[in-house]
Amino acid sequence: MPQPTPDHLPDRIQHFIDGAFVDSVDGATFDVLNPTTNEVYIQAASGQQADIDLAAAAARRAFTEGPWPKLLPRARSRVLHRIADLIEEQDERLAELETWDTGLPITQALGQARRAAENFRFFADLIVAQRDDTYKVPGRQVNYVNRKPKGVAGLITPWNTPFMLESWKLAPALATGNTVVLKPAEFTPLSASLWAGIFRAAGVPDGVFNLVNGLGETAGDALVKHPDVPLISFTGESRTGQVIFANAAPYLKGLSMELGGKSPAVVFADADLEAALDATVFGVFSLNGERCTAGSRVLVERSVYEEFVGAYAERARNVVVGDPSDPATEVGALVHPEHYEKVLGYVEIGKGEARLVAGGERPAGLEDGNYVQPTVFADVKPEARIFQEEIFGPVVAITPFDSDEEALELANGVKYGLAAYIWTNDLRRAHTFAQNVEAGMVWLNSNNVRDLRTPFGGVKASGLGHEGGYRSIDFYTDQQAVHISLTDAHSPRFGTSK
Repeated sequence: MPQPTPDHLPDRIQHFIDGAFVDSVDGATFDVLNPTTNEVYIQAASGQQADIDLAAAAARRAFTEGPWPKLLPRARSRVLHRIADLIEEQDERLAELETWDTGLPITQALGQARRAAENFRFFADLIVAQRDDTYKVPGRQVNYVNRKPKGVAGLITPWNTPFMLESWKLAPALATGNTVVLKPAEFTPLSASLWAGIFRAAGVPDGVFNLVNGLGETAGDALVKHPDVPLISFTGESRTGQVIFANAAPYLKGLSMELGGKSPAVVFADADLEAALDATVFGVFSLNGERCTAGSRVLVERSVYEEFVGAYAERARNVVVGDPSDPATEVGALVHPEHYEKVLGYVEIGKGEARLVAGGERPAGLEDGNYVQPTVFADVKPEARIFQEEIFGPVVAITPFDSDEEALELANGVKYGLAAYIWTNDLRRAHTFAQNVEAGMVWLNSNNVRDLRTPFGGVKASGLGHEGGYRSIDFYTDQQAVHISLTDAHSPRFGTSK
């Protein structure tokens, strides 16, 4: 049975610039596909340089002439809380559209919609509660830090959980008084089109939020190079991040880039193996495997290796793959045929590099769309491509180890360093391993349960800078040091001698 079409889909997806929905200046559009059929279901306006220029100009006017940057934190906080309320009121509709556009299972899409509301609530509270540094030299000087919004923030977001990840950038950028130009991923523009109505209903002034759809090499490139956009926050592939880094360099822009991952999940023999199994299966197959923090390399101590591999393969074979709109579905359709072919290509590579113990094919009965069986490779060597390269799909590589030292070498033996998951009941080992693993985030006996106050970001090829909590406040503001003398100034007197 085909996935049911959501009611009241728009006729087309437009840009949103200076408070109005508009087509591209040159009328250009691109096709948007439904992942379960790969049929074109809508046309979206395709942004070019001229559209980015209009959006950046509107955002710049709203920043220099409008009320938003000048509002007291409490006033902006009230607006952000209204945004969160509006998201929660339509969370099921958001999830329905996200599922239709991305192929994500409906229950997981609903969780992402609710997380988007929480992101706005978090920063609404943070800007009211935040305190800035003050330094006193008793009797002589008071020094304090003054924060100022930077201006127009360029936000470039990915297609894997688009609405939630857009909220992750929009909330702190707006909370700190900036205006924004959002360029969502071209594969998944549908849910982004809802932001305009949400912001308008919440009382966000025109020009503060602008959205330009389009391809990365046109709209995204123009946004990165725009002289009136002083900072860029990007989430996406490491190769794209390198291009953005190079293109932003002549303008000395502020950059925050959360890039790819090939994160290890390290399972020691003394761990709670059932809990580790639950977490590592969920960690790579949830969100269709299309998640940057997926534990896609599972490293298992040899004494429990075969037992763990057998249980893992059985779980993978029982994962429910199907219609994303069915609440029973655990893995839906991959986002786009281009990405589907990439993932299948890695599956074929893996068949020549390791032992296939589950999956590896298109699921039976799903002849159309971008469906892939949850796929498990065992005995994967560290030099294998499926060990080294990000696949971004429901594919996992399992590798044995014999010692703590070998486990650490394997964990660190890739170019990425986003997340790591460690499963052991040895407290000393857990903390020692966490301090030595090359990852921006580490979870001990846990699967990706994140406190929004903590920094999010990676090392090596996984990113540049951190966002989350006060790190987001730091990124979206300039920090100005103000020094006040409490005594007469005693400056050296130059130019007084004759």
